[in-house]
Amino acid sequence: MAWFLHRFLLSLVLLWVVTTLVFLSIHMVPGDPVELLLSQDGGTPDRATVEMIRKDLGLDRPVYVQYADKIAGIARFDLGRSIVDDSSIAQGIGRRLPRTLELIAAAAVLSLLIGIPAGIYAALHPGGLFDRAGSYASGFAQGVPVFVVGTLMILIFSQLLGWMPAGGYVAFERDPAAHLRFLLMPASAIAIGLSAVVFRITRASMKDVLPLDFVRTARAKGLPEWHVVRRHVLRNALMPVITIFALQLGGLLGGTVLVEYVFNWPGLSGMLVGAVNARDYPMVTGVILVVSALFILLNLIVDILYGIVDPRVRK
Repeated sequence: MAWFLHRFLLSLVLLWVVTTLVFLSIHMVPGDPVELLLSQDGGTPDRATVEMIRKDLGLDRPVYVQYADKIAGIARFDLGRSIVDDSSIAQGIGRRLPRTLELIAAAAVLSLLIGIPAGIYAALHPGGLFDRAGSYASGFAQGVPVFVVGTLMILIFSQLLGWMPAGGYVAFERDPAAHLRFLLMPASAIAIGLSAVVFRITRASMKDVLPLDFVRTARAKGLPEWHVVRRHVLRNALMPVITIFALQLGGLLGGTVLVEYVFNWPGLSGMLVGAVNARDYPMVTGVILVVSALFILLNLIVDILYGIVDPRVRK
């Protein structure tokens, strides 16, 4: 229990460090955000208007006061308000974040269902046709950019075959079948590259564990092959798979921009791009902090999984 508590407290400290760095980085950007916002139409903003808006937003106060307010707001889950339309940042993120998480979760499930069984089979039959074909295919899948995969999928399955919609979004509660149809192609576009990573790591890790002494001992006892693979080989081979997979998922939290853009999926990445284009610094800060918090949470979950899979880690 002490080990889990230590990891949790360390995650909180890391979140505070990230929050501080993001806050300082935003304030080090040259230019006044209010002036940039008001001058987007090409005109010169009135100085009195700029000062009034700066006062309303609290930007006229010292930096350390703004920092203290930011930390206090985050502690009560208040990320502030947008300087563009005065909307709640937390509510905006709350609407879009589940869509991005759903997209990533669907891609993760697909990649695990494909990558782990394929990696196990390839490791158990080294040098075979499936092993060689899987290695070539996974290398190719990792090298093709996700926006190219998405564009090709739209061309083939939407334009030529007419099986799937080219893009868009329908709420699940409104039409579950249509929601899943809109979700399938963007999730598959992400899962292709992710499953290639899972396949290669699973295959390599399995091949490292198979020749070890305890595996030979288990086989010498006459245990069934699948029992040896499932109870002895796979459990010890999962550690690097969990590590790499978690890192890949963490990257997807901020890396779904192109997929959401290609398939017109209204997720968090599109919100971040819109906030950057509009010079909405509070919104940018809020999105970055949420993504960072999710990444830290994901690493905490991985640490806990380490402790469950291999109790030696807790010592």
